[in-house]
Amino acid sequence: MAIQCSYYLEPVDTTDLPRRFLDAFAAVLAHSSYAMVLDAASHVSARCGRCASTCPVYQASDDPRDIPCLRSELVLKVYRRYFTPRGALATRLGPGFELDEAYINTMAEEMYRCTACRRCKLECPMGIDHGLITHLGRWLLAEVGIIPKALRVATREQLEGKTNNTSAIPAAALIDTCEFLEEDCVDTHGFKIRFPIDQQDAEYIFFPAVSDYLLEPDTLMGNAAVMTATNASWTIGTRYFDGINYGLFYSDRMLDRIVNMEVQELKRLNARTVLIGECGHASRSAKAFIRTFCGGDRAPEVINCMEYALRMLNEGRLELRKNAIDARVTYHDPCNIARSGWIIEQPREILRHIASDFVDMTPHGRENYCCGGGGGTVSIDEIRSFRTHIGGATKAEQIRRTGATIVVSPCANCKKQLREVCEDNNLEHVQVVGLHDLILQAIVVPAAMRVDPQSDAASATASP
Repeated sequence: MAIQCSYYLEPVDTTDLPRRFLDAFAAVLAHSSYAMVLDAASHVSARCGRCASTCPVYQASDDPRDIPCLRSELVLKVYRRYFTPRGALATRLGPGFELDEAYINTMAEEMYRCTACRRCKLECPMGIDHGLITHLGRWLLAEVGIIPKALRVATREQLEGKTNNTSAIPAAALIDTCEFLEEDCVDTHGFKIRFPIDQQDAEYIFFPAVSDYLLEPDTLMGNAAVMTATNASWTIGTRYFDGINYGLFYSDRMLDRIVNMEVQELKRLNARTVLIGECGHASRSAKAFIRTFCGGDRAPEVINCMEYALRMLNEGRLELRKNAIDARVTYHDPCNIARSGWIIEQPREILRHIASDFVDMTPHGRENYCCGGGGGTVSIDEIRSFRTHIGGATKAEQIRRTGATIVVSPCANCKKQLREVCEDNNLEHVQVVGLHDLILQAIVVPAAMRVDPQSDAASATASP
């Protein structure tokens, strides 16, 4: 039996597939703390179904496959049968469940119907993290070669390709893009910004989602405007400059390797703090797992660019015009930075200052609804209809109810998903932007950044 999902890349080697899957499972249990998680979940009632009431995918699909606890059961069933004493005893008493290719094929399909938003954990009476168990299921599939092609191709280029980033941008192209953005900011906005490259001994080393260099010029110009206005010591490295970490979606081994690349670039340039751009999963990957995989208490500090902007605003080092944005604005909480309670009020404080008509979605913050493309599914274009009409259905209605024409979404993946959600759900009038796009419009430019047209004209006249 071949793996049936259309979004998997090369034909999967099914030779002795169940045995290889179980070997991978055994290795993961031996070298991680997942055994403790699975043991706890397998001893309690993990199938009460209360999680269904909080899952936006199930609410839209009404398909039992999308009930989080039933998806977790796909992994727990294998764990009980092959890795617990009672499972071993059951096999001696008579025939029972046996892992086969058909079961693995079911896992391959259903593990990627989940957006890994982890909203279900809020409702589980036993505190079971079904998003974490889904992640484990994906990791086990990856260890036997079952990975969606979009994730595989991007991660392969990041770890083994010539460019070491998911968008395959060469360092020379990065430098050209930064120089262009500096010039464009002068031409479009009338003030100077800078993108320091390979500066030694900077306080901050900046890792945005690398796709921002291709798709989000206003977000990046906003980032640079804040850093330039506050006279920050910061840099972008040319050996590694991608904050994206798809390992968070499907493989702890890849997650480990990628955050180590960030730390190695920090060490090369002798920077002190990792500054992550507007990307939810890039922020969570660095914040949670640089400490896990790269030194524990000795690991470098990680902050998000919105935290930095708010701190500068509160300290008086960044000045933003009050009520500079007069359109109705709402804010989408990226799951990876909001579910834990880490970044919720920080962007809202800025928005309430610069937007005259800010409205919140209901619910929001820790209880927010996913954009519908979380857990790496936004990268799988083959399932766009599923993402926008099922995964993103609740989010579309949330946006519609606010009456907003601008949705601020400080996450590269969420931006892509929400733009497609709006396009596919008759919300074409809604603009999806980053927080720093609006900061760029609201910033009060310090004198040192201003362009003096008369001075520039005089210089041009004097030039040979």
